[in-house]
Parts: sequence; structure tokens; C-alpha cells
Amino acid sequence: MSLAAGPGRGHVAQGQLPEELKLVVDKHVAYIQSLDTRRDELEYHLTEHLRIGGIYWGLTALHLLGQPDALPRDGLVEYVLSCLHESGGFGAAPGHDAHILYTGYSVQILTLIDGFDALEEKMQGGKEKVAKFIANLQQPDGRFAGDEWGETDTRFLFSALYTLSLLGYMPHQRPDEQPIVDVPAATAHIKACHNFDGGFGVAPGAESHSGQVFTCVGALTVAGELDSYLGEEGKDRLGAWLSERQLGSGGLNGRPEKLVDVCYSWWVGASLAMIDRLHWLDKEKLTAFILQCQDPEEGGIADRPEDMVDVFHTVFGVAGLSLVGYPGVGEVDPA
Repeated sequence: MSLAAGPGRGHVAQGQLPEELKLVVDKHVAYIQSLDTRRDELEYHLTEHLRIGGIYWGLTALHLLGQPDALPRDGLVEYVLSCLHESGGFGAAPGHDAHILYTGYSVQILTLIDGFDALEEKMQGGKEKVAKFIANLQQPDGRFAGDEWGETDTRFLFSALYTLSLLGYMPHQRPDEQPIVDVPAATAHIKACHNFDGGFGVAPGAESHSGQVFTCVGALTVAGELDSYLGEEGKDRLGAWLSERQLGSGGLNGRPEKLVDVCYSWWVGASLAMIDRLHWLDKEKLTAFILQCQDPEEGGIADRPEDMVDVFHTVFGVAGLSLVGYPGVGEVDPA
């Protein structure tokens, strides 16, 4: 799966009126399928560190577009398992160090393609080893490191919780066993990242950012503490900050005074959906913005109109359309 941008650009077909914009499903499916044929391009190799992420993004988009079998399952299983380490972690590509983000992506891919049996065949007790790899990255204060080198981030914490949930190793899923992670400590750290404006930052005291809001709200959702912590007042405050991310074009930005970007259709939209405030966005304007960012001839979605398309913005554009109920796009779980 190539992470190279292009070759197409987001634009509106010549002579097409705004009300005539439609999601070109077949073009997007063909675009994603074509990404693995670009191995002769330099960008294919320069983006090797994003390979597992790219596979997850492409596969998720295909599921939402109603074409879950458009990529060869056996090839996906083989590649994902080639990234597996004895520690139970997965790297971004074969030979890359194990990291919590790519472990999360790999588990999501295996979930989507029903591949856990293959994991168990490759590594006896594989799911448990993956869960222990994640658990061993938790720090005494509740945070999670991304890998053995110790960098921490709320993204890593969210990845830890959702991955353990998919594996069935969250403490509430195994009430008769000793918890392998300290969920109260993890959620206490998330709560310390909560800001006066209602948003969340990457660390305590850091600026609110839509991407970090998604990871923090997602972590609280997976842990079952979102409603009890925020309450209706907290949801209103956070919802107000998130809804202010929508600009005149209909697109969303990540924080004040920044450009709109299709990917925030997901980060902002999913966060609003988790707090039951998605209706605070103008869904028609957001839909039109996303459709203006697609390439109607060659497929793919860009961050903004006239920019080059890529698989990252393709999946989050399609996921944004799912959130607003676009006809024909599958339903997505915002967490």
C-alpha cells in the first residue's frame, strides 16, 4: 500500500453544480486498489514507516464503501503477520521496531479481516502476548509509552485502550482476572489534559487540538467514563469548542486560526458524535466540502480542493460522510 500522494487532485468536475456533487465510490475503490502497484516510485519506499497505517486506512475506507473484499485477504494477513515481533508488538513494516500505534492498526486490520486465527497459528497465545506488550508500555502515572524508548502521548493511551478492547483484555471484559492495565490511572491522566476551553491537549497544560480531543474522548468512551466525567455541562463546553472548528467553506480545522482539512471531518465529527452533539455542525456544508476534495475522475480525496489526493484523507473523508449519514456509506463507530 503506497502512501504517496496523487496522482489526482481534489476538484469539482467542469460544469458540475454544487448540488450535483456525488461520491464516486467506484473511483475511490479503484484508487485504493491501485496503491500497491506503485512500488517503482520513490515515495513508496520513503513512506515505508507508514505502511501498516496505510493498509488500515485503505481497508477501512473499502469497508465503509461497501467493498470489504476489494483487497486480497491472504496477502493482508501475510503482510500484517510479517510485522509481528516476539514481544507481541507490531512494527510499521517488516524489520521496523514494534510500536503501540502500529500494533493498534494491526489488530484493527486483523479484526476487519477476521484474522485472529492466523495470529494464533503464527504465535501461540498471540492475543495475550499482544495485550501484554501493550500493558508493559503503561507508565506508573497512567500514561502509555509508544515503544521501548519511552515517548508518551495521549494517542498512545487511546491506542492502548481500544486495542485491548478489541482483543478482549480490558479489565471489565475479564472481571475475574487481575487487571493487566491500570485504567483509573490512565483516565486520570486524560482528565489532567482537559483544558478550560473544554478541549483536550496532548499533555497536561498543552493547547487544545481536535486530534487530541478525539483520542481523549475516545479513551474515556472505551473506559466507560465519558458521561460520568464530562456530564452535560462539560459536553456543551466541549461541543461549543468543536463546533467552532467549522469555517465558512463547511470544512473543519484542528484549532483556531488554522486551515480546514478533510481529516478533521473525522476527528471533530467523531468527537461530537461521542458526546451527542454532532447536530451542532452544518452537515450539508461539511458534505459539500468533502465532495469538493475528491478527484471525480481518478478517485481519492485530498485535504483541501486542488491538493493531491492520498489514502489518509480518503478514509477520513469517507468516514466523515459516514458520520453525517451520507447515502450508501456504511455506518462507523465514532470511538
